[in-house]
Amino acid sequence: MTSVRGYFPPRTATGAASLIPAPPWHYSGDLLTIEYRTDPARVRELLPEPLEPAEEDPGAVALIWADWQSCAAGGRELLDPVLSQYKETFAVVRCTYRGRTYSRCVYIWVDKDFALARGLHQGYPKKLGSIHQTRPHPYGPAPRVEAGARFGATLAAADRRLAQAVVTLREPSGTGGFVNGHPMAHHRRLPSIENGKGLALDELIESGAASFEGGQPWVGDAELELFDSPTEELARLEVREPIAAYYRQVGVVWDGGRLLESGTSGAR
Repeated sequence: MTSVRGYFPPRTATGAASLIPAPPWHYSGDLLTIEYRTDPARVRELLPEPLEPAEEDPGAVALIWADWQSCAAGGRELLDPVLSQYKETFAVVRCTYRGRTYSRCVYIWVDKDFALARGLHQGYPKKLGSIHQTRPHPYGPAPRVEAGARFGATLAAADRRLAQAVVTLREPSGTGGFVNGHPMAHHRRLPSIENGKGLALDELIESGAASFEGGQPWVGDAELELFDSPTEELARLEVREPIAAYYRQVGVVWDGGRLLESGTSGAR
């Protein structure tokens, strides 16, 4: 009998071709977070049942650029950087489930296939995009992490720019923001292979960091523009009121989640 291996397709005799390894997954990253308020109705329309809007500040949004290095437990990907380095931009809102507040990623773009596959497993609605952000450096013209430092960030998908931002740091902060500060509430859904048979996989899950460490957050101000696209809807989360912008370096470990409900009826 032939045996195949691998945490994720393609599964082979050795498992070496699997797109992603088994958790835990380790991340080191530079995050630019821009928080603002939009029309709460635009957030509500992105929350399937049984999720409800956050009771406080229901229109709050975080748009986050992240420059990551990631690896499995052995860390071998860090020495083959094409397998570890990627960038992403994601929009996060807050919601409630059974009286508890959660964060929820409603849009996200990444630039590597392994990052996309990991996200789909975790319930993130990942798509491919082109993401860039200014990197700090202690020498030359790149910004230092200090008052007055300016960082640019751009997002494009399907040959169209979706967002661009400039963040100017002001001072150290006690927080890196509040919108993305809760466990994530995501749906994992897969349509049945038989037409008209509904969903083969239908789960509402909770996940978050198994461990977290982070450097000193900095707070500042952001100039953020969102652009219309025929294939994307990020611009519907229009900027009505800026809150703040943040820069922080973080380290995160992800090692699975928890099933909240199965067979939820949130598809609309």
